[in-house]
Amino acid sequence: MQPTTPEPHSAPGKAAWPTVAVPGRPGHAPEAGPEADEVPVDQPAEEAVPDPAPTYGSELLNELRAQVAQFVILPSQQALDAVTLWVAATHLQPAWQHAPRLAVVGPAKRCGKSRLLDVLTETVHEPMLTINTTPAAVFRSITDEPPTLLVDEADTIFGTPKQAEKNEEMRGLLNAGHQRNRYVTRVVGNDHTPHRFATFAMAALAGIGDLPDTIMDRSVVIRMRRRAEGESVKPFRSRRDIPGLHDLRDRIATWARPLLDEAADLEPDMPVEDRAADTWEPLIIVADLAAGSWPRRAREACAGMVAAEVEAEEDQPGEARILADIRRVFVAQREVDSLSTDELLHLLRQNAESPWAEWGRNGLTARELAAMLRRYDIKPGNVRLADGTQRKGYMRNKFLDAWRRYCPTVHSVNADPAAPASG
Repeated sequence: MQPTTPEPHSAPGKAAWPTVAVPGRPGHAPEAGPEADEVPVDQPAEEAVPDPAPTYGSELLNELRAQVAQFVILPSQQALDAVTLWVAATHLQPAWQHAPRLAVVGPAKRCGKSRLLDVLTETVHEPMLTINTTPAAVFRSITDEPPTLLVDEADTIFGTPKQAEKNEEMRGLLNAGHQRNRYVTRVVGNDHTPHRFATFAMAALAGIGDLPDTIMDRSVVIRMRRRAEGESVKPFRSRRDIPGLHDLRDRIATWARPLLDEAADLEPDMPVEDRAADTWEPLIIVADLAAGSWPRRAREACAGMVAAEVEAEEDQPGEARILADIRRVFVAQREVDSLSTDELLHLLRQNAESPWAEWGRNGLTARELAAMLRRYDIKPGNVRLADGTQRKGYMRNKFLDAWRRYCPTVHSVNADPAAPASG
């Protein structure tokens, strides 16, 4: 598509928007000092940084957001903002270093997952539906101008260990395609010549239950819910609704195309780090290009939704849940230097909301606990207890590095280890 003259409301050239205040970032908190928490009566409180002026781009995003909300009830306003930005980001894929996945998951049928995918199909750049499509067909369809992959009923691909094992190549393709310049090599032709195929493309996957951890970790996660009584949406009718969605899609593409180079050069302030920052960066850049209230709302959505996924991860027994629960036990025991294995297991099982009392046939065992902690380089040993005796157990200081790395965002810790976990 050839670049066209910007609409009357768009700003030519590179937009220099005012710096947006990002919660938790250096430079946005009051300086520490003896009276840092005190505001003199005659001194007004610091005013919030105003949003940049709206542009034609922000008007397009507002229109897209309203269109999505007509047909689907998203779990939060932040999720609605994230979906809107993700759709717009598909029209700038050549600019991105990372291709964020959109994981649209729900606990049961009729949560709106497929309906959201219907709307995405008519608004993203070059949609490619991958139901029953082989990985070979997918990576042979990816070019320098990649399509947007759309996978419905992803639970039929990854829902059980047997299904996941059968579709390991598709999972590998989706994992590799999150980052630019990750290729798969296959032999082609009668002479079996090795050929590299690109994998980089944005993708949306919808299904019941969580997707494999490696895909969720590369995704903007939308956790859908079934509509409650009194909630209603507009029925989606192809003949009536698709023309309007296509018109909006084309206007977004026309706005975005002249901004490719600018989008590729931007390095925005991010409220998160590491892979979460890689995944959310295209959405934040789209928001900064659009201006208006979108830069602020995008960062709020990013911080809030990433934090929610970190907490959800701690609730998964196979992830950092065991570390978080052990930290709660040590806090409840007034940060003792060590606990015997038997005492630690007993206290873990006391938490009625944890899985440890019903883990396996007789609850979590010492051998299973040791196997879980071994991946974090934590091993049991001889420890001296408060009564002076020595027993097999765990020292608190052996957990400090793992706690800092794998479960840093515990907002509150229960003093009673038998009480429900806080996160």
